Amino acid sequence: MDSKSGPQNTASTLEQAFDYAIKNNIQTVVVASTSGETGVAACEHRPEQVSRLIIVSHNTGFRSNGVQQMAPEFKDKILNSGAIVHTGTLVLRGVGSAIRNRMHFSEEQLVAETLRLFGQGIKVCVEMAAMVSDAGLTKTEDAIFVAGTGRGADTAAHISPAPSNDFFKIKVRHVITKPYSF
Repeated sequence: MDSKSGPQNTASTLEQAFDYAIKNNIQTVVVASTSGETGVAACEHRPEQVSRLIIVSHNTGFRSNGVQQMAPEFKDKILNSGAIVHTGTLVLRGVGSAIRNRMHFSEEQLVAETLRLFGQGIKVCVEMAAMVSDAGLTKTEDAIFVAGTGRGADTAAHISPAPSNDFFKIKVRHVITKPYSF
């Protein structure tokens, strides 16, 4: 793992995440992927012992109204590999952004900034733990969450998810890998 954050860490991060999942008998791995490129890499690295792979993308309209950032060809590859694609609103951005724009403050932004003290990847992993729980893709079973800083993957964590309305029940069990500097 490179000491700096970024996509050069994707292969190493995925390898460490999948190895940890196998050693700890965790069946679900959740990976952040905006364009779909990291999602395809996760599908290619996925060992047969990991029974569920969920790729989480930004909501449609995240950057531009009506536009989905995940490339259709990457989404097709992910789905054809047997993985799940979940497109959802970022728990720590959605309504909080509207409040922040109007009131110049939001509780969600405070939580997001606090999590960023541990790195952007950890913030995204925790956020995805709520997102996939909200979508019913995980119940209370622990999973491995993989995310990155900007592009690619550089962070992996073992997390016990919970829905966004029970956000503080989410438990970060173990940080598998994250960049030293971010």
